Amino acid sequence: MTDERNFRSSYYEKVGFRSVEEKRSLEILLKEHPFDKMKLKQFCLRFTVPAIYRNLIWKILLDVIPVYIESHEFIMKQRKAEFEDLLKALKVTKFMEDNTKPHLMLLTMWLLRTRRTKIDMSTQLESSLYRAMSRMAEALWHIIDTDSGQDKLVDVYWILCGLLNQVQKFHAEVGRLQECTCTLLEREDPELSKHLARIEALHNLPFDMWFYSCFAGTICNGSIAKIWDKITVGAYKILVFVAVIMLTTLRRVLLRTDSIDSVLNTINNITEKMSELIVNKAIESWQQSGSTLTSISQNTVNITQST
Repeated sequence: MTDERNFRSSYYEKVGFRSVEEKRSLEILLKEHPFDKMKLKQFCLRFTVPAIYRNLIWKILLDVIPVYIESHEFIMKQRKAEFEDLLKALKVTKFMEDNTKPHLMLLTMWLLRTRRTKIDMSTQLESSLYRAMSRMAEALWHIIDTDSGQDKLVDVYWILCGLLNQVQKFHAEVGRLQECTCTLLEREDPELSKHLARIEALHNLPFDMWFYSCFAGTICNGSIAKIWDKITVGAYKILVFVAVIMLTTLRRVLLRTDSIDSVLNTINNITEKMSELIVNKAIESWQQSGSTLTSISQNTVNITQST
């Protein structure tokens, strides 16, 4: 039986249907009651979550709903009630206009719920952290595949809360993430690293925006969800690999650039096909490095030694 399964897995992978086995493995995990959150985390570390299950898996891992399936309906009713209270509060306090875009509305609701709102909301949203979070909210709006209307708003809002909470956990470490990126790039592609340094681009890249937004708005929405599968379980070390692979994948064009503006123009025009290539290579490189759930503060020193 084991030999048969191994043969089948090998065959699926060769013909491009590796996801068939992954989906089947996840469906087995979802038959457990209650759900085993640790097994689901390990699945996210090893594989890509099938789109059909992503909404459910993310809500479980981000603590939107519990592992007990019989409680889901009740909990989501409570989540919806809180959502409606926050929405009403935004309208009463005039933090939201009738034409406010959904992703900005959801971000403002998170700020209100976490007691971060300021009177001058427009200025607050212009900070690098909140501009990045806004990009994340906008990307998530397009990623989450659920019924339209109020139910989608509620789901996207609570998943966004979970993702933003993850960003809050590591945003103070962005400087170290940047250091790791530069060190790893120098090791992987010394020529590109020296070129970017020579034109004074390497240390002026928008690392804050990339890491705070988990590459929302840089990597296309159709591919970024694969990275966010890892972010939901706190494995944000992967962001370093996304940055390095993105730069090395674009190396031929970047080596012809002569300014930071030219570099940014190249990066800001990444296609869907290129996004998929970058994400897949980044995940592979990250997994080969010995990906874990430990924090960046524990792994910063060894990141380039473990690949």
